[in-house]
Amino acid sequence: MPAPAHLIIAYAAGASEACHKTLQGLALPHLQRLLARLTMQPAASGAQTSYSTPHERALAQALGLPCADGRIPWAAWHRHSLGLPADAQAWAFVTPCQWQVGADHVSLCDPEALGLDEAASRALLAIVAPWFAQDGIHLHYDQPTRWLARSEWFATLATASLERALLRDLRPWLPDARAARPLHRLHSEMQMLLHTHAFNGARAERAQPPVNAFWVHGAGPLPRPAPDPGAPLPTLSHALRDAALRADWSAWGSAWTTLDAGPVAELLRQAASGQSVRLTLCGECHAIGWHSAPRGLVQRIRSYFKPLRMTDLQAML
Repeated sequence: MPAPAHLIIAYAAGASEACHKTLQGLALPHLQRLLARLTMQPAASGAQTSYSTPHERALAQALGLPCADGRIPWAAWHRHSLGLPADAQAWAFVTPCQWQVGADHVSLCDPEALGLDEAASRALLAIVAPWFAQDGIHLHYDQPTRWLARSEWFATLATASLERALLRDLRPWLPDARAARPLHRLHSEMQMLLHTHAFNGARAERAQPPVNAFWVHGAGPLPRPAPDPGAPLPTLSHALRDAALRADWSAWGSAWTTLDAGPVAELLRQAASGQSVRLTLCGECHAIGWHSAPRGLVQRIRSYFKPLRMTDLQAML
């Protein structure tokens, strides 16, 4: 039997009153019709303080990866999906970024705003790699705003998703100081090293923001045996992400309308044609799934006369 089509939507609802008002005026006809066809599953609960986001946990579960909070091995999975040998070594992502220090908070700016290209990222990697290596952390280039790091430190270290700290006060999301003493020291060393470094001097001349920090996330080893990277994968939609993180609920509502007319409408078409489908909606804390399954008469009547509203979903997510 073919695997069901599975769409995971991140940031499907927010907790603010402004989001609630946007939801009240939001028309999502394809989503309403799709939910009326599907059977709801129990919610996968979390908290706003969880290191891993609900959509990360939902995707990890679908892929067969460990789902312990802050210990989903995304970096090791990324290597595995590229066809690199699966091994027992622990990997993590390291994202070069900018921290802005205020009077009572430290903000993590969007790494994409740095404008790093491959050449600049590789040059920065060459500058900082020896410092990391002194603590047994070996860096490898992957993308302009993301490097791969290998170290035994990452075998059991819980790290917060980049999205948890992005555009927020990052201090609650730093890894435990006792478990990550080398990382905390490296944070201080990198700030001192890069503060007056020629790399940032050249960026200042080009009116580019400085790179003065890094963020470690997605740490851990792959389970053994590792999941098959060639198996059918869920589709994770980040269409609502940027607007939600910036609390731009007007843009978020527009993005929802576009999402409803695109991927959600396609999933509805597949369900209407008799295909088995899955939908997972994720908020700040929880994730709720729906799937194709036979429904009793009471369920069908209830979904017809009392369809689930988006404002109901906000309270559930």
